Amino acid sequence: MIETSYNPDVLTCLANLSNDEVFTPPTVVNDMLDLLPSELWRNPKITFLDPVSKSGVFLREITKRLDKGLENVIPDKQERINHILKNQVFGIAITELTSLLSRRSVYCSKIANGQYSLCTEFSDEQGNLRFEKMNHSWHNEKCKFCGANKSEYDRGEELESYAYNFIHTDKPEKIFNMKFDVIVGNPPYQLSDGGAQASAIPLYHKFVQQAKKLNPRFLVMIIPSRWFAGGRGLDDFRADMLQDSRIRKIIDFHNASDCFPGVEIKGGVCYFLWERDNKGQCEITPVVSGSFLKPMSRNLGAYDVLVRLNDSIPILEKVKSKKEKSFSEQMSSQKPFGFRTNFKAFKKEKFNNAIKIFAFKEIGWIEREKVIQNAQWIDEHKIIISRSYNGGYTYPHQIINKPLHAEKGSCCTETYIVCDVVANEKRAINLQKYISTKFFRFLVSLRKVSQDNPKDRFSFVPIQNYDEEWTDEKLYKKYGLDESEINFIESMIRPMDLSKNSNDNEE
Repeated sequence: MIETSYNPDVLTCLANLSNDEVFTPPTVVNDMLDLLPSELWRNPKITFLDPVSKSGVFLREITKRLDKGLENVIPDKQERINHILKNQVFGIAITELTSLLSRRSVYCSKIANGQYSLCTEFSDEQGNLRFEKMNHSWHNEKCKFCGANKSEYDRGEELESYAYNFIHTDKPEKIFNMKFDVIVGNPPYQLSDGGAQASAIPLYHKFVQQAKKLNPRFLVMIIPSRWFAGGRGLDDFRADMLQDSRIRKIIDFHNASDCFPGVEIKGGVCYFLWERDNKGQCEITPVVSGSFLKPMSRNLGAYDVLVRLNDSIPILEKVKSKKEKSFSEQMSSQKPFGFRTNFKAFKKEKFNNAIKIFAFKEIGWIEREKVIQNAQWIDEHKIIISRSYNGGYTYPHQIINKPLHAEKGSCCTETYIVCDVVANEKRAINLQKYISTKFFRFLVSLRKVSQDNPKDRFSFVPIQNYDEEWTDEKLYKKYGLDESEINFIESMIRPMDLSKNSNDNEE
């Protein structure tokens, strides 16, 4: 007898465990499959591929839907299951272990042609859930396919190399030698690059790109939302995605734990529907604090990043209509004075002819001669902010750390970036107050999907005249914001108190 329901669902339990790989809960899988046209489940010729199978949950849920949808087409249960598993449902496991787990989930047997397999027509142990051990292709000490460091992943046979089958080939169509109507999955997100503090390179975009090469009718994948803003090797991918009018739906979780309980993925996650034969605007649905907000159909390519919140668009357009210079144009790049974050060669006490240095969570004193970059800024008033700030995923949010007034006779490490260099103390204070406004920080938030604050995150912010003091009320009036727009900003951004010590909460 073939069971069609599981209680408790072992794959739900697995998805709630802490693992290096993020397993997808069955509820999320079904939400993703709901994006596909319902008539697919009644078509015995439609083929499905999960090229990154971990637990087999995608293929299991697809099989369950086809089993129900094809009842009238293939009335005999065993004949129907045989047809589905042999002719319609295919998977590529990411490791040998997940291949066994996936077959157990889909076939109810780790051996496809075993005695207890749901499908009675397989002639080999793998069935349609394949795993082939791959090797990295080293070029200049890196894998040409995934970018893995040879020093980190050139391992013996006894260790997992993480050379994923689907992306370690120029011809993914040769794996099964067939075309697929639908590709679904949850790819590996990143790979350690051997750097400090678990430094990693993104991988997920390579699976999306490879899937598109197979030219399916539909593509549904769940990936980190950090691609919205690019960076870390994702700029080309971001540009391609934003210009791809075949992306018809995006469901964007600002907090990944709303999708993957107990899992933290900075910047959140999203899943999307790509339709080969149906171009148009993309319907974007934000999910904030567990609530699905009102969707909006938008042109993904309207800006160079994907603005996450639909209610932000009218506000941004009002600001951009002024055609003012961007705040990012006056900001420094990282390491403004040449000092790394880990620079510690400073004294705790002031000494003769010393200049102040703002460092990570402390202030020290150094010789002026040690400044090797932008030394002309030392004797100017400067406003600096932390280059990194987390603050969490709930709203209202502070977005950036508090700006500091770095007076004459000062510099900083790359913990900070310089917002601007100004002529006098009055302008510095007015600039500091401007940065602290909710208006300013709201515009930063539209480009910020991680804790990192490079200068491009400030591209939507306009420059003001710092001979005058700026408040939120004054800015709301200048840009013609209505009551609903003001209330939206106020609900998203929490107040910032400049009176408190600002050098004690860098992230």
